[in-house]
Formats: sequence, structure tokens, C-alpha cells
Amino acid sequence: MIDLVNLHKSFGDLHVLRGVTFSVRKGETHVVLGRSGTGKSVSLKCIVGLLDPDEGAVLAEGVEVAQMNQTTLEAWRSRVGFLFQGGALYDSMSVLENMVFPLRSRKDLSEEDKTDLAHEKLRWVGLEGAVDKNPSDLSGGMRKRCALARTLMTEPEVILYDEPTTGLDPVTSNEISQLIARLKDERGVTGIVVTHDMPCARLVADSVTFLHRGSVLVSGTWDTIRSCDKPLVQFFMASEFTREPLDIGEE
Repeated sequence: MIDLVNLHKSFGDLHVLRGVTFSVRKGETHVVLGRSGTGKSVSLKCIVGLLDPDEGAVLAEGVEVAQMNQTTLEAWRSRVGFLFQGGALYDSMSVLENMVFPLRSRKDLSEEDKTDLAHEKLRWVGLEGAVDKNPSDLSGGMRKRCALARTLMTEPEVILYDEPTTGLDPVTSNEISQLIARLKDERGVTGIVVTHDMPCARLVADSVTFLHRGSVLVSGTWDTIRSCDKPLVQFFMASEFTREPLDIGEE
């Protein structure tokens, strides 16, 4: 479904991606792990053409995203949903208005159809009772679920999740992770989850790529990652803090 091939991306003197390569099969959830600032979110932006790579390519079903014309790129983006780290809800709009906003240009749907669809998606994430609230009235977890429901309004085939559980308590994080797993199981959604939340990764991942300093440290199944002998990967897998200095070398 999606292939990143020898992807490089720099911003001035900062070389963020250094030859990143991994593939995501249709209907699977692929988790991208790694420390903050290692290029995980930049990879997502390249997938939807918000950034063009300096070298290498992103392929969507075999077609290079950076070489798509405007019509083809818009068609690709219409198939992809993006769950932003902060939710990106409009505070000046109600939950219902936020929900129908992605469909504002759809002439084939009446306002009643759009409202019905909004209720359906909110019900799916357990938020139908919040339809008349404002985002400022919602807790962090509710905002995240609302943002996910809004992403579903366009019925995406692919969803890119940028740190979906950041800032949430463990119970709410687990609820969001369960929703991500349900989207794959019940709707066949292909997902790419950028995270450093190991419980989330364990729950949703079919395959994993671990990035470090802009390069792939290891990629494969969960068992492949778990058996990797790199100290940094082992530390992530253990998910425990230590008083001892962590020696991850130059890997």
C-alpha cells in the first residue's frame, strides 16, 4: 500500500531523514517507534505530500507521491485521514460543526446527511452526547476521540496517527489504542502510528519500524523488534526508567 524507499529529508543543515525504508501492507497497522526528533512525523508528512523528499521516494500503491499531479495528489489525500497530535479541533466551532467541516464541499450530501454521519461517527467513538459541546468543554481524551471521529467522516482507507496517546492518562491511552485496533479489525483501515508509547504500540502493531537519528535501526514484526540486541531498542521494549546512565552508543 505504502512504501518509503531510501527517504532523505533535510531542513538547512539539519538532516532529519537519512535513508529511511519501510513498507506498509494494505489492512495492517504499522508502528513507527523512536525518540522525539528522530524524523517520525516528517515521514508522515512525506506520505501525504506535505513535504517532498530530497532523495528517495514515497510510493502510494506503486505511484511516487512527489511526482503526482495536483489531481492525482488530491485523490490520494482524499483516501488518507490524519489524526494530529493535538487533535487540531477548531475551538470557535461546536463539536458538530467540527465534524461536518471536512464535508463542507460535498454537494452530494445534504446538511441532514452530514449531521447524521456526524452522529454515527461520534457514536462509534462513544461521544454522541458531546455533539453540542465546544472543544474547550472536552477533556484531553474526549478531544482525541472527537478528532478521530472527525477523521472518519471522509471514510479514509488509510489513517496516519501522529502521537495519538500523547498527554493522556494510561486508561484513556488504552481506550484510544483500542479504537485504532478496532478500525483495522472492523473496517480494514490501513494505519501508520507514530508513537513512543510502548503499551499503545504493543496493542496495535502488526509491524514496526524503529527510527534513530533519522535512520532505520530495525524493522519487522513485533518479535523481530523484541529480539533486537540494540541497547536503545531493548530500553524501549523494557519500558522502565533507570537511575543508571543509558549507553546507546552511536547506533
